[in-house]
Amino acid sequence: MDIRYYLAEDTIDKRDIDALIRWLGTCPRLTKGKLTPEFEEKWSNWIGMKYSVFCNSGSSANLLMYYTLLTSGVLRNKKVIVPSVGWVTTIAPAIQFGFEPIMCEADPDTFSLDLNHLQELLKKHDPSTVILVQVLGVPHKMDEIMKLKEKYGFILLEDACAAMGSSYHGKKVGSFGDMSSASLYFGHQISTIEGGLVSTNNKEFYDVLLMIRSHGWSKDLDQETHNQLVQKHNIDDFHSPFVFYELGFNLRSTDLNAFLGIRQIDKMEWLVSRRWENHCFYKDLLDNKFYSQKYDADSIVCSIHFGMLANNGDERKKIIKALEKNGIETRIFSAGNLGLHPFWYERYGKFSAPMADRIHHTGLFLPQNPSLKPKDIRFISEVILDSVK
Repeated sequence: MDIRYYLAEDTIDKRDIDALIRWLGTCPRLTKGKLTPEFEEKWSNWIGMKYSVFCNSGSSANLLMYYTLLTSGVLRNKKVIVPSVGWVTTIAPAIQFGFEPIMCEADPDTFSLDLNHLQELLKKHDPSTVILVQVLGVPHKMDEIMKLKEKYGFILLEDACAAMGSSYHGKKVGSFGDMSSASLYFGHQISTIEGGLVSTNNKEFYDVLLMIRSHGWSKDLDQETHNQLVQKHNIDDFHSPFVFYELGFNLRSTDLNAFLGIRQIDKMEWLVSRRWENHCFYKDLLDNKFYSQKYDADSIVCSIHFGMLANNGDERKKIIKALEKNGIETRIFSAGNLGLHPFWYERYGKFSAPMADRIHHTGLFLPQNPSLKPKDIRFISEVILDSVK
């Protein structure tokens, strides 16, 4: 089958490749160097956070957020509320690092954390941490989330890996949490081939992130913070560049990836407007027949795919068959309910809840990228509508 419409397309275009070729011709440093902090600062300024750390994937960004909490000593317990709808690496680091994950039902509007169930879990478990996903780029009900954060005093991790460019009441997604993650994988809003970012306003978290990203040493810290560590631990200055203060990893990216990232940020406003227009057009064409995510009127949705729910499992099969016949790439709704996957139920038993289960059994993705024009979205939507007549 020839694919006419791909689920995702690369945002790295010919101009980016040509610029990269010219840069490579200067024989620059390719591993992490001066372009990495330049990219980090540019992203921080764009998103509205003080600090950002560039790493090798969005999954690694989530891992770094969890481990930073452990290393910083800020947790009153290791309980963390996790979403039922998201991606496996939103939850996997919590299990790997010995947290106690508590799964939450999906919100019927945004598909993120259900506010009623979340409040029940907060009252019952008093967790130190909550991690939410901005599902597919649809902003969650952040006013309500921040009120719960103030009331119950939890640390908020914001997985915005699939939501770069979205905003809620004029504030960019990824700037609400104590730390937030972003993914720069192929097909996301912007791409560095592979890559991830953690952003924060907390200097202590930032310093820990820099160290554990790179082996646990202090070479990436500002000079004052480095000197404080040297003095605190009575380190011989001769050895100070290669002293390991934390149990770190090697999750760095490279200046080659950062070079592409710097150029991608320059295109963000255009990319946001195109994805927002496409998302709205899909909703106009399909919402009378199918269920899709809802969002606040003051939100801007920069979605990586358009997610929709069929009316039942059999209808989803008909739709997917029709899409594939017409060369339209699709897939079921991400991972659906993560509580129905072996990594979860073999440890904690199956998690079943009405909305999460509905997404799991009836959800699917439609192509969404800046290259799609209104006629393309109309054709894709007509194929879907015709398949269920």
